[in-house]
Amino acid sequence: MLQAITYRLTHRPLQIWLISLSITFVIGLIAMVIVLFQGLQVTHLSDRVPWGLWITLDLSAIALGAGAFTFSAAVYIFRIRSLEILVRPAVFIGFLGYTSAMLVLAMDIGRPDRFWHPLVYWNVHSVLWEVTWCVVLYSMVLMLEVLGVLGESRLGKRWERLRRLGHLAHRMTPFLAILGMGLSLLHQSSLGATYGVLSGRAIWYKPSMPIMFIISAIAGGMSLTMLATMIVGRLRHQRYLPPSVCIGVTKAIGFITLGYLYIKIWDWAVTNYYSHNPDMANMLERLNVTTPYSATFWGIEVVLSGLAPALILLLPNLCERRDLAMLALAAIVFGVIVNRWNVTLSGLVAPPAWSPGVLGNPVAVSYAPSLVELLVTLGILSYALLGFTLGVRYLDLYPRHVRHAADD
Repeated sequence: MLQAITYRLTHRPLQIWLISLSITFVIGLIAMVIVLFQGLQVTHLSDRVPWGLWITLDLSAIALGAGAFTFSAAVYIFRIRSLEILVRPAVFIGFLGYTSAMLVLAMDIGRPDRFWHPLVYWNVHSVLWEVTWCVVLYSMVLMLEVLGVLGESRLGKRWERLRRLGHLAHRMTPFLAILGMGLSLLHQSSLGATYGVLSGRAIWYKPSMPIMFIISAIAGGMSLTMLATMIVGRLRHQRYLPPSVCIGVTKAIGFITLGYLYIKIWDWAVTNYYSHNPDMANMLERLNVTTPYSATFWGIEVVLSGLAPALILLLPNLCERRDLAMLALAAIVFGVIVNRWNVTLSGLVAPPAWSPGVLGNPVAVSYAPSLVELLVTLGILSYALLGFTLGVRYLDLYPRHVRHAADD
């Protein structure tokens, strides 16, 4: 009896967490059905602002899933075996990120029944066509990698066929790592190029966009995997990461973030300070009059989510102060999300000067997500959190031989 009471008390927070996520997910599904039956007219998207909250979630989910190819490449291509403990959670987080992105796109494109058109009707002159192919192929790679995780979990022990398929997928891991790295680098950079090739939008039109998208995705993806691992360890009162691995990865993230900031600041200087581009100055004026663009760019992207966490992650013995490390990693993840919002909305809400009715008017187009957009977003976030929680509990994402490592 005492053991049963202790079990219920220990698992009561988990039950509340799972029930809350399930309810939010169901509400999100209802909102998705509303969008499918009534169309995008229930959103606040328009011809002037066709991309909003959903495309930000899509880009963020794909970027934060980049830990999958980063850690897989590190272990299976560059033979850094000490990082093997992070491969399973990174791959599973990547799978959840990409499936979340697909759910978002099903809502955002307006006609989800035509999702297959880019695969059949090729438009080789479109960057988004290449992104579509890469995302579809890399999602298949992630599915095979997750199949390997399923085969080695307790589910694989119960179903022999699943175990055999998982074993086969695991043997393909080095090949999948090479293929995944190539596909990821292609579509992460192409997502930046989607904006960077549009000469009519001065804020977007720059050759540095693909590079910044890749580097920020690598930093954000690694940060999310590390953060999730530390949170799980804290909740279970266990330490999964050996000190050497923790120190090495956090320092790597810190240096990558500093490199990203270096490119970002020079990009700002070239396009905003030295060039004296009239179109750029005009659009920035429109943004600063009606939006907090400059404040979020410098205050959040550069300082709070860039420079500050990068310097924290380079501190000696940081992993002995896990709360500080987790705060820095969370700040980088948040910075990636804010960056994707700023990039997307900045180029849309400030229309080009040659647009009809714009000349001489400094006011940018307004946009705020509708209730349906918010509910769909919360539903998809609940799906990702629910999936990760169940994955940690039932799929042995963290190897058993480190589960009894000493706590702080």
